[in-house]
Parts: sequence; C-alpha cells; structure tokens
Amino acid sequence: MRRGAWVVVVAVALVAASCGSSSSGAKAYAGSDPSFYSVPSSLPGKHHGDLIRYQRLADVPGGHAYRVMYRSTSTQGAPIAVTGLVAVPTTKGKDRVVLSWAHGTTGIADICAPSKTPSSAFNPLMQKFLSRGWDVVATDYEGLGTPGRHPYIAGVSEGRSTLDIIRAVHQIPGAEAGERALVWGHSQGGHAAMFAAQLAPTWTPEVKVLGTVAGAPPSQLPLIAAALKGGNFQGYLAMAAAGLNAAYPEAKLEDLLTPKGLSLLPVVDKACTDGVFEAFNGISYDEFVKADPPSIPEWKNALEENDPGHTKLTMPLLIIHGLADEQIPPIASELMFKQLCKLGQVAERRTYPGMHHTEVIVPSFAAMLTWMDDRVAGKPAVNGCPST
Repeated sequence: MRRGAWVVVVAVALVAASCGSSSSGAKAYAGSDPSFYSVPSSLPGKHHGDLIRYQRLADVPGGHAYRVMYRSTSTQGAPIAVTGLVAVPTTKGKDRVVLSWAHGTTGIADICAPSKTPSSAFNPLMQKFLSRGWDVVATDYEGLGTPGRHPYIAGVSEGRSTLDIIRAVHQIPGAEAGERALVWGHSQGGHAAMFAAQLAPTWTPEVKVLGTVAGAPPSQLPLIAAALKGGNFQGYLAMAAAGLNAAYPEAKLEDLLTPKGLSLLPVVDKACTDGVFEAFNGISYDEFVKADPPSIPEWKNALEENDPGHTKLTMPLLIIHGLADEQIPPIASELMFKQLCKLGQVAERRTYPGMHHTEVIVPSFAAMLTWMDDRVAGKPAVNGCPST
C-alpha cells in the first residue's frame, strides 16, 4: 500500500502530534525525537518484547498515545531494537484485549517509519478499538527507523515485530493489557499478520491470539511479481529484492538485478514508496531485472519461505480482498485460502466487488469489527471452507 493512502487510513493516526515525553516510569524518555531512535549500544532487557524506552505523545480521543522502542530478534537471530506506536484507552479496565495492527507498505527507508510521522488527526477507525477498551499497538517493523535495512516481505521478521510489541505494551504504565490479542493488517500488513499468527504459539506462547484478519495479503509471490511487471506498482519489486536480500544475504542482488537496477537500488534507503515508484516505474522490467527469481536457488528459497498459507493456524482467520485490487491480484488470496482449507483451517474469505486495494478497508470495516467482537466474546467462528 502506498504511503499516502496508509497515513489516511490507519496507524499513523494513533497520535495527534509529538509533544513532551511521559514523566512517569523508569523507562520514560525525555529526549528529542531524533535521539529517540538512537539505539543503545547494549540493549536493556533480556527477552524479545522487553520495553527499551517509551515517549508520551499528545492524547487522542479516547486514549493516551506513546512512541515505543522494544527488543526483538532479527532475521539473523540477533537481538535488535524495533520502534512503533501504542494507544492506551483512557477508560479503566483490567486484562484488556490488545489489537496489534501491522501496517501496509510505507517504504523501507528509515524516514518511512510510521512512528516518525504521527498524524495531526486521530482516525475514527482506530478510535473504534479504543472505545472498546482495547490497547492498540502498531509496530514499525525491523529496520524501519532503526539500524539495518528493513527486511521487506520477510515474514518471520514482520511476524516477530508484530508479536513483540504486544509484549512491550504490558510494560506501559496504565496499559493493563491482558493475555488476549487480535492481529490485523492490510497489504504488507496482511502478510505480517499471517506470519504473526503462524509464529504466535511458539514465539509468544503466553499471548492468546483470538483471531487474525489479513487484508489483501501478498501470497503466491511469483504470481504477484508477474502482475506488477511494467505497471504502476513495479517499484514494489525493487523493495522486495532489497528487503529479501537483507533477510537472506545468500540471495545475492547481483545475481538478480542488472547493473542499471543495482545503480538505482540505493533509492530504497532514501525515499519512501512514491520516490521508489518514481525511480523504477519508468523503466522496463528487463532494464533492472536480469533473471527470473525462481530460477535462482537462493531466491527461490527466499520466495517459498515467505509465502504465507502453508501452515494451519491455531486461531480463526478472516481474509478480506477487494475484487478490483490493482496491486495484489485477488486470485492470490483465493489460492491461499484454498491451500489453508485443505489443511483444515477455520477461515473465511470476504470479497468486495469494485473495491480497489486500499479503499476496501472502509466498506469492510464494520463487518470486520463485528467478527473481532465475536472472537473476544468467545463465539465460534464461521468456517467458510468447503465441507468436502
């Protein structure tokens, strides 16, 4: 999802404007925003999900907002710092449900980290969660705002970041977070949500994920790559090449990209999505890619390992997709849904005729929220998979 659309729709709207940091708690942070993202040479804590620091932001309708930094684990297995946003309801309540929102594509440069650009207006969609007394958390993902290149479309990386911030919110004063959680993401966030759901039983076993919602999740990655070639969203392929290489160094960029592609690639570390599109959408696919990724063993492995839908989840799944999606072909989520059904997954796939990639969020929101409410209430989920 392009950066501008994402800002309008979701988690950047968690906060109204940057202001002073919280004065309570040993981990409260009083530095300026740029220094907030400076990672300590020795990370505090011992476990992934441990809170490193937090900063109070302007209150939003129905909640207190924070910028957070917390421990996670990189794709290479090293302890790292990840940043994100948190909103805590102003209403009192114990054992609150935590909604972990996984954001769509903003870019992979540090300046594209959503927590760096809090919106000046709180989005009514997120307010719906706060009004239910839920804590809302939104990770930036590994390498967005913090050292290292963001491993874009690397599922384990996204999933760990999405789950570890659930642990981190428990350490925010007043969060009163419980063990129950929901995961929701759209576009790249749909991909992240799928992997968070897959990892949750072993990565954060104390967290009971009640349900997962994946909107327009990238799956069938070679199919999506073919659909993006030469179009208005070809720049996604450059970010995917750079991001997967960050997660899989053995998948060498020089084996995949042309000299021209390699010369243009540094833009992904400087510009957000629109800037990357500007650099790559104006050239032909063959000008920057010299080999079919599945034909290179290391790249084939990277694509296969990051294709969701091959593991039965322990919680119900709702897939949402607009049938006029111009970025993620609807057939991709249909194939993923069928794969999961064969594994015995409890899942629904709801499609919306005429809806494009981003615009499907608003018309699907009310029904999605009802689906989430039902999971919190303990109602059994409808299984949309064929009975045969």
